[in-house]
Amino acid sequence: MSQGKLLYAQSGGVTAVINATAAAVIDTARRRKVPVLAARNGIIGALREDLIDTSKETAAAIKALRQTPGGAFGSCRFKLKSLEQDRARYERLIAVLKAHDVRWFLYNGGNDSADTSLKISQIARELGYPVHVIGVPKTVDNDLAVTDCCPGFGSVAKYTAVSVAEASLDVESMCASSTKVFIVEVMGRHAGWIAAAGGLAARKAGDPPHLILFPEVAFDEDAFLARVKATVERVGYCTVVASEGLKNAAGQFLAEAGTRDAFGHAQLGGVAPVLAQLVKQKLGYKYHWALPDYLQRSARHLASKTDAEQAWAVGKAAVEYALAGRNAVMPVIVRISDAPYRWKIEPAPLERVANHEKKLPKGYISRDGYGITAAARRYLEPLIRGEDPPKYLRDGLPDYVRLKNAPVRRKLPRYDIAD
Repeated sequence: MSQGKLLYAQSGGVTAVINATAAAVIDTARRRKVPVLAARNGIIGALREDLIDTSKETAAAIKALRQTPGGAFGSCRFKLKSLEQDRARYERLIAVLKAHDVRWFLYNGGNDSADTSLKISQIARELGYPVHVIGVPKTVDNDLAVTDCCPGFGSVAKYTAVSVAEASLDVESMCASSTKVFIVEVMGRHAGWIAAAGGLAARKAGDPPHLILFPEVAFDEDAFLARVKATVERVGYCTVVASEGLKNAAGQFLAEAGTRDAFGHAQLGGVAPVLAQLVKQKLGYKYHWALPDYLQRSARHLASKTDAEQAWAVGKAAVEYALAGRNAVMPVIVRISDAPYRWKIEPAPLERVANHEKKLPKGYISRDGYGITAAARRYLEPLIRGEDPPKYLRDGLPDYVRLKNAPVRRKLPRYDIAD
């Protein structure tokens, strides 16, 4: 009788360190002699029975995976609805797991993935199929509940802080005759964690960024313009960090494009150009704006060592929890102390994580609404500490790996996820 297999899948927007989690899952399972399958393109691959045999990958490839950005097995933005609305799809998932003797399922993603993991554990229990489901945390937005921070966030935070510091030096050097206002737009639809990380670039009062615009603080056009004007007159230029989810007093996104993604979230069209036009029209200043977009979440060359270590730790713990018989839990990061920074991994029930969003605390935002507090800095600084550079090749480029991703032979009829 087969001992059973472990199925791992990646979901949502990838990060600079999600593959470190994947490498930890495979490495830990191999040490326990447990075969690991991966679903191609997340839950879509699981539904389609499009599975990957990770045993075909060498130990060297898995070691290199730890330092490779992106999602090695493919990710997706595909949300399963309630058990009642998507009953057929959940039953299909269980059929695929059963066909391949999958006894442990690890889903690596954010809030929607935690919800999916919880529902799969529930339908498996209802149908009497013995599979242990573990949600594995990942999101650059840092908005998962319970966990102190989310793997993926620390590296984005480091990239943001470094980029703000470097670009501001550029703007400062040319502001006498050129750009007066520089706006960088960062990810963060409802939570301003990444925007707050930009504040780490300021080591002393008056350093850039001069304004941070959080989704938790309603945008006031007049106050914003007055602050920009005063800053330019005082120091010669103004650096602004703006969250993509910036809203006005009526709760409307400043940059809503009028469309929605697969999760039902509003598609945002870019808040930086909206702000830049305001600056140009109302103040007449020359401006530049930047949209790091995928660059901020794929910059493995600037990854935080803390983040890389935590990404590995949650992957290792997820396998250990699954093989120990735990079900419907997520390995979360628990902060023990700020100075020295110490942390550990503990299991948390998925019910406490799924469908809960962690916003930036009010105590992390300065009274004027445009900066971060000392408390925010104490929280953020340890997460960007340390460097974990990839191995570089002689041509000067990082040694990033592409896996073979050998397919597993299908055992069930083909399935269209539109069914």
